[in-house]
Amino acid sequence: QVRLVESGGGLVQPGGSLRLSCVGSGFIFSIYDMSWYRQAPGKERELVARIISRGSTNYADSVKGRFIISRDNAKNTVSLQMNSLKPEDTAVYYCNCQRPAFSLSYWGQGTQVTVSS
Repeated sequence: QVRLVESGGGLVQPGGSLRLSCVGSGFIFSIYDMSWYRQAPGKERELVARIISRGSTNYADSVKGRFIISRDNAKNTVSLQMNSLKPEDTAVYYCNCQRPAFSLSYWGQGTQVTVSS
């Protein structure tokens, strides 16, 4: 059974930092592409950052230069370091694992990030 458990969300002031983590189990972590998505109230879920199995990364334009995605295959963990946070970064952040060639995609339960003074 595939399981993704996010942690690290919370309330932070504008300009602050947070680090999200996602631990996976029930699948071969190293061969999956790992991503962070977010969904703000009244908006569609959007891709924030992705790191594929070989390590290449891509980011949404809105977070480039501020967020960094990384993975530790030995610990089955993907992380998202979020710096210079803005109120518009407020959303529920979801961890996702994918194997596009096999149409496999799984989601975590999400963690709330609120950026507010």
